[in-house]
Amino acid sequence: MELRHLRYFVAVAEELHFGRAAKRLCIAQQPLSRQIRNLEDEIGVQLFYRTKRTVRLTEVGQIFLKEARKTLEQAKSAINLAQQANQGKIGGITIGFTGSALNIVLPMAVRQFKQLYPQVDLTLKRLQTIEQVAALRSGEIHLGILHPPIDDNTLFLETITHENLVVALPDTHFLAQDTSIAISIKQLANEPFILFPRQIGSVLYDQIISLCRQAGFSPNVIQEAIPQQTILGLVAAGMGISLIHSSVRSLGRHGVVFQNLIEPTPELNTAVAWSPDATNPVLPLFLSLVREITF
Repeated sequence: MELRHLRYFVAVAEELHFGRAAKRLCIAQQPLSRQIRNLEDEIGVQLFYRTKRTVRLTEVGQIFLKEARKTLEQAKSAINLAQQANQGKIGGITIGFTGSALNIVLPMAVRQFKQLYPQVDLTLKRLQTIEQVAALRSGEIHLGILHPPIDDNTLFLETITHENLVVALPDTHFLAQDTSIAISIKQLANEPFILFPRQIGSVLYDQIISLCRQAGFSPNVIQEAIPQQTILGLVAAGMGISLIHSSVRSLGRHGVVFQNLIEPTPELNTAVAWSPDATNPVLPLFLSLVREITF
């Protein structure tokens, strides 16, 4: 028995006339009568009483009609769900992100996406860039929001933001008293530095060290810490100063003042990354929204 047999049966049961039912189904009357006979033979019950003038349901046919309608509705619902899932309108996506993504693209992207696609489940995982690369390879996450460069040229990578570095200072520091005037990196020569661990982002870490050396000094890194909130907490406590991406200004950390540098600084780039083998239909929708927000 196929779904078309149920559609044929329901049409005849509702019209109680083979001719009208055949017209409704856009098929000839004789094949329709044959299909109903085949259905009755297959399930082993009589569904209709037939005379030359009338057609009416048997008691068994009335019961079967109720269940046939349910089955057709369930099939219609299943088809609709499958089509929505194929379009990415339902289902789920798992997104990896670094801490800095919380300061820029992620909150707005998630909020707007949930408004547009309320039936899609978003799972967010905070992971360092190197962890996201591994998670993309394994399929643990569908999309990564991370900091290039990455050690994998098989992944698709698209840069979405560029940030300069700023100096984070305790609000009691003498260089924090006038934020309208940019300061020079040379003025930080004797300061204790708090930086992220080099293994978290070796390229940017080395660029920061190089920036200091070009100014004539090697930074005195007294503490390495993650995440960014911890670094800012240590700065607020007067433990030292830090060079950190400019989007942390949005955190508004009490006890910390941010100063621009006169010199050009290294950039912290944020990118989205995904596998070329990705088949999740939600992925293109989320990527499209991120592009709208950041470009």
